Amino acid sequence: MNAAEKKVLVWLAEKQPKWVTSDFLSFIGFLGAVIIGAGYILSDYNINWLWLCSFGYFVNWYGDSLDGTLARVRKQQRPIYGFYLDHTLDAVNECIMFGCAGISALINLPIALAGLLLYLLITLNVTVNAHLKGEFKLTYAKLGPTELRIIMVLVNCLFIFVAPIRDFSMIVDIFGHTLRFGILDLIGGGIVLILTVIYFTTIYGDAKYYAKIDPRKK
Repeated sequence: MNAAEKKVLVWLAEKQPKWVTSDFLSFIGFLGAVIIGAGYILSDYNINWLWLCSFGYFVNWYGDSLDGTLARVRKQQRPIYGFYLDHTLDAVNECIMFGCAGISALINLPIALAGLLLYLLITLNVTVNAHLKGEFKLTYAKLGPTELRIIMVLVNCLFIFVAPIRDFSMIVDIFGHTLRFGILDLIGGGIVLILTVIYFTTIYGDAKYYAKIDPRKK
């Protein structure tokens, strides 16, 4: 999260009515994930349903990013309960978004599930480091959840407005199996490769750090 986004979130938190709670905003984030999933599935019938998907990304950002900020602004932090609820819902939200994208015709299910697996592995590593290092790092290579949401909204716009992009397909024969890949498969495959490199680079560095502060007993 960059400084400008933090300022926006603090401003939004200060404008929330009293009946809006952090738990309510967490539910809004979950609702956003459901809207995203519905938009992906409905896009099989009409590509313009991706507008609903993009709206879902905004709703998800609003709830998911603002729930913790609201608690801090109101000095109502619940570090144990909040940590548990936030990370549990994050995992559920990602399963909904990646799963529904994979169910749709936009991207092959194995690629979507591979992206989900890598995202959850990185999230698990972040959670472990939050306990062991007291460090909560969500941004890698200057890309965090907000930046990824923006990228997906831009991809949705390209699919809506540029017919050759959404109609593109290539047929590949792999071990006797004929597979069709679209643009989103190629983008998703590239993201999976990037996440794989980020994940293994991160755990290598973390393992070296922990081995240094917790050396083998002689």
